[in-house]
Amino acid sequence: MADEQEIMCKLESIKEIRNKTLQMEKIKARLKAEFEALESEERHLKEYKQEMDLLLQEKMAHVEELRLIHADINVMENTIKQSENDLNKLLESTRRLHDEYKPLKEHVDALRMTLGLQRLPDLCEEEEKLSLEPACHVISKFIGMHLYVLCAKPRVGPGTPKSQNGSRMNEEMENT
Repeated sequence: MADEQEIMCKLESIKEIRNKTLQMEKIKARLKAEFEALESEERHLKEYKQEMDLLLQEKMAHVEELRLIHADINVMENTIKQSENDLNKLLESTRRLHDEYKPLKEHVDALRMTLGLQRLPDLCEEEEKLSLEPACHVISKFIGMHLYVLCAKPRVGPGTPKSQNGSRMNEEMENT
């Protein structure tokens, strides 16, 4: 009977070993699956980090590109301001020259009339380039100022007779 009990004890131990072995195999299979999932997740994480690095590099490239565009815009704004200043200086210089030219021309025309010669043509009549009208339009667009045309003829009242040459100055000179 002791042998039977010993055999039964061994059978119980074998049964327990079998159950524990099956339980161990199940855990081992789950552990293997967890390791594979862990390795897979590590690979994904590594790929995500690489993608993040690439995106950050692309972002920095775009930031640099925007910085360069802003620098170009600043340079262009400064260039436009300088060009407007240069244009204003040239216009002012041209006005001063025209103001010097106008009385001198009137004096020469008066002297010519005393000798019976025709008056000299106005700047506007000689060449379109000597008219400040195009420059005035350009400046008024940029600066928003309304500038007058320097070569505009003075207005006279209706009914004021003109001389043959079309100038009141010539008419006055003829009367003197």
